[in-house]
Amino acid sequence: MTGPGDRWTGTGRSSTADARTAGAEAARAALAGRDDVTLLVVFCSDGYDAGDLLAGVRGVAGSTPLIGCSTAGEIAADGPGDAGVVVMALGGSGFTARTAHAEIGDGGLREAGARVAAVAAEVDDRPHRVLLLLSDGLAGDQEQLVRGVYGVLGAAVPMVGGCAGDDLRMTRTTQLQDDRALTGSVVAAVLGSDAPLGIGVSHGWQRVGDPMLVTDSVDNRVLSIDDKPALDVYLTRLSAPEEAWTDAAAFTRFALTHPLGISRRRGEHVRFVAEADFDRRELVCVAHVPRGGLAWFMEGDEESVLSATDAACSAALAPLGGADPVGLLAFDCIARRGVLEDGGLARETSRIAANAGGAPVAGFYTYGEIARTSGTSGFHNQTLVVLAVG
Repeated sequence: MTGPGDRWTGTGRSSTADARTAGAEAARAALAGRDDVTLLVVFCSDGYDAGDLLAGVRGVAGSTPLIGCSTAGEIAADGPGDAGVVVMALGGSGFTARTAHAEIGDGGLREAGARVAAVAAEVDDRPHRVLLLLSDGLAGDQEQLVRGVYGVLGAAVPMVGGCAGDDLRMTRTTQLQDDRALTGSVVAAVLGSDAPLGIGVSHGWQRVGDPMLVTDSVDNRVLSIDDKPALDVYLTRLSAPEEAWTDAAAFTRFALTHPLGISRRRGEHVRFVAEADFDRRELVCVAHVPRGGLAWFMEGDEESVLSATDAACSAALAPLGGADPVGLLAFDCIARRGVLEDGGLARETSRIAANAGGAPVAGFYTYGEIARTSGTSGFHNQTLVVLAVG
């Protein structure tokens, strides 16, 4: 636990198999006996019964506002994990918070974003605010979520967060809000603070070859690149292994470390190539790829990904003006794990902890990352997003 007195954070984690016990253990460690807690953020393995885990947390923390989600792995200062729960508590008189949730349903992600954004108006008594968003990572184009939030808040409140996972089963994710265990939803918390809040974004992927033109695309499907079938261009230009041309699992393993970079007005965004349509010779990405835009194939290695870790942390810390953070929240794409593997993952979390300077760290491996500090775009893939709490 750390903080200047009026603002503090604490973290706890547990890998106990019983969900209720694990939730209680992690919450107890995060609170460390403090009762002036403002917000709890919970990241948990999809292997737990979410209702039981939430009951364990609530048994310790009472009615404290809470958001959380299931993951594709958890992050804390002492390292990565795959089958546990990590809880961050934020407390003290220097914080205020409110939570909200919206089912995605027929209205889609854009409407859900607009509904949860309304909670930000309830916390306007602090000089610094951020909207934390945790979304169903299997619900479609998350850019629509960002646009829905922006339509309500404009540029007044930055947003940060990630898409819930399910340990790569790709069937159903869980979101937590106060006493609710939800699916197919967006949960949000607006955090107000007396001290600055910083957001850093970096991916570590490098361009391969010359730029290309996306000559045809529909939503998240890339039909043609340079007027040729997109899948054929992807496999040929990247010299993909033979099995990736015909086997879906082999293609996914290859694509984890070969994303698509797209040119955006405010920089370059990365798109995870999630699937190959072998019949139509198309690429299926996890978010919108604009027709007529410039694109690049990309690749990375452990060195470039770890350098991006330092860059994201540095950018998040910069708005704090040299002050030490009271905590860091990290939203790290599951695809980056394909580059880092076990030893690299430990090195990455060590770097995040070092940048935190001893302050608590919590986070999770996501199915997509959210970070909007300017403009209307704010959904990322295969990227690390860091929130520094001053």
